[in-house]
Amino acid sequence: MSDRWQYLLVLAACLAITAPLELFGSGVYRHPRRLARAVLPVAVVFLIWDMVAVAGKVWTFDASYISGLRIPFGVPIEEVVFFLVIPVCGLLTYNAVSTILDWRNHR
Repeated sequence: MSDRWQYLLVLAACLAITAPLELFGSGVYRHPRRLARAVLPVAVVFLIWDMVAVAGKVWTFDASYISGLRIPFGVPIEEVVFFLVIPVCGLLTYNAVSTILDWRNHR
C-alpha cells in the first residue's frame, strides 16, 4: 500500500477507536447541531490559519503521506478532515469519561 493514504488512515482509525464511546451518556453523534456548534467554528479558524500558512509557505505537508487532493490555497484535504475528526474524537472521549465518572459518583 502507498504511504500517501497514511494521514487519512490514521484519522479513520481515530474515528473507529472512539466510535464505541457514543454508547456512553447522551452521545455526541445523537446531537448533530450541538456537535456542529462545538466543532465547526474552531475548525474554520484553524483552516484559515492553515490556508494562510501554506499560501505564505510558512509550512508544507509531505506529499508522500497525503492523497494529493487539496482545497484552495494548497491545504490538503486530510488537514480539513483532521480539523473535524480530532475534535469529534475528543468530544466522544470527554462525554464517555464524564458519564463514567457520574455513574461512579452516584453509587
